[in-house]
Amino acid sequence: MSRSEYSNWKMPYIPDERYSKRVAYFSMEFAIDQSLKIYSGGLGFLSGSHMRSAYNLKQNLIGIGILWKYGYYDQNRNHDQTLRVDFIEKNYTFLEDTGIVVEVQIFDNPHVKVKAFVLRPEIFKTVPIYLLTTDVDENDHLSRTITNRLYDDNELTRVAQSIVLGQGGAKVVEALGGADIYHLNEGHALPAFTYLYGKASDKEAIKKQFVFTTHTPEPAGNEEHSLDLLQKIHFFPNWNKKDIERITHQTPDRVNYTLAALRLSKKANAVSKLHGEVSREMWKNYQDVCEIDHITNAQSLTYWGDKPIQQALEANDYQAIVARKKELKYDLFKVVADQTGKLFDPEVITIVWARRFAAYKRPDLLFREMEPFMEALTNKKYPVQIIWAGKPYPTDYRAIDVFNRIVHLTKRLPNACILTGYELALSRILKNGTDVWLNTPRKPREASGTSGMTAAMNGAVNFSINDGWMVEFGKHRHNCYLIPDTTAPGVVEIQDKEDFENLYKVLNNELLPDFYDGKGMWKKIMMNSMKEVLTYFRSTRMADEYYTKLYLYQPVSEKKTSKKR
Repeated sequence: MSRSEYSNWKMPYIPDERYSKRVAYFSMEFAIDQSLKIYSGGLGFLSGSHMRSAYNLKQNLIGIGILWKYGYYDQNRNHDQTLRVDFIEKNYTFLEDTGIVVEVQIFDNPHVKVKAFVLRPEIFKTVPIYLLTTDVDENDHLSRTITNRLYDDNELTRVAQSIVLGQGGAKVVEALGGADIYHLNEGHALPAFTYLYGKASDKEAIKKQFVFTTHTPEPAGNEEHSLDLLQKIHFFPNWNKKDIERITHQTPDRVNYTLAALRLSKKANAVSKLHGEVSREMWKNYQDVCEIDHITNAQSLTYWGDKPIQQALEANDYQAIVARKKELKYDLFKVVADQTGKLFDPEVITIVWARRFAAYKRPDLLFREMEPFMEALTNKKYPVQIIWAGKPYPTDYRAIDVFNRIVHLTKRLPNACILTGYELALSRILKNGTDVWLNTPRKPREASGTSGMTAAMNGAVNFSINDGWMVEFGKHRHNCYLIPDTTAPGVVEIQDKEDFENLYKVLNNELLPDFYDGKGMWKKIMMNSMKEVLTYFRSTRMADEYYTKLYLYQPVSEKKTSKKR
């Protein structure tokens, strides 16, 4: 087989001199196209937009990810319409074999083969993305299964996946010619740092090549494991025990990925202004952590923006936007009819709650008490239609139970439903077709959230808790509807009760009257939302800031040294 031209560091363009520094961007998931099912949710949507904007800006950056054999999972239905988790093998003829194969050690096997495929830039207009797999003939059966499922729930497999992505990915980057900066998009690829740090003769110099993005204050997002396990699985090649304890320990005999990354990086970033404040507070009592800045998440207009809507917006033609939205509503309602047998009305306001099903995101807040929920659904003066969609983690049985409760709750309701198959394609259809994008996290547990950005780009008005990115964007009844803050943040029972009550106050007293008889209020809010989301929340701004604020950052001591020279 002839060797791929992408077996060396290669860009499809001459990089812009502002972005000439070589960057390897490690992420457990990338949402690039509906056909490439290697993502689960928001982290992948974010990294996908980043790869597109890096390409548009001609940045000297590559992506490093994993080629998941079964993806995350396929979300289908049982005979009673409840959720069914299916794992179906995926095959992609558009990926190119680079010819690069590296080895990593996992437990007592020092020869686990990691093969690199590349998603060429011209396929989906991204920078080159290298996708790694252990599913090769040279590996034993157990090693071949490491890259089967994204976020496997077996602890040993999860750690092995991190080694493949991190150590394997770093070795692939070395085979390509090396990088100036190694960027971890969340802590999953921490073994990239541990591998490069362990082999470096100048430990402080190598740390100047490491940067890190933390995405969530949620425990599940800040992965940790026992030190004993990580040493046995060869997570710290060429490390001495003193360095392991100094850099990784949060609590005795435990290794927290986020804390270790913060201690190994020259600089880190949170993903919104509020999340930066939360993250700095969260880690302030730990010694030797790097500076935590913030770079607010954003999304790609070129990918997510509906072209007729964007053209109408440029012409400031509200009626053209309304007409196009009605067309897009029909597309959404065809999916509703196909999946649920319900015929929704394009003249009725449609509210969508769609994102990952997780407890803190509260998909069930709308029906915390049934009376206000049913009153809203039977309101003749201000009729509503409600759609839920989203994927729970495949073994999060509490979240699956909430999903199934919504299935049974809405089964006989003509104007409420829940959809399956929440991936890129359905996400686009929902954002394009809805009037309202509902967001109900427990503040301040939403690091950023980006789905509301792409909904706003396409004429949906955000109705949200004032958390994450909304703190920087939202102005109540100017470009969105904000649910007032609770008086008891962190006290779950009180917070949920107050958020529920405030949600219905805003819905019944402001949002619905504005939509149906607001004398131009809805037009004003929708147009403000569409225009203002484009001023700061496009991923070209974000991709630029990663270079200017993170990759090109020089620690103070380094700046002083360079001045003396």
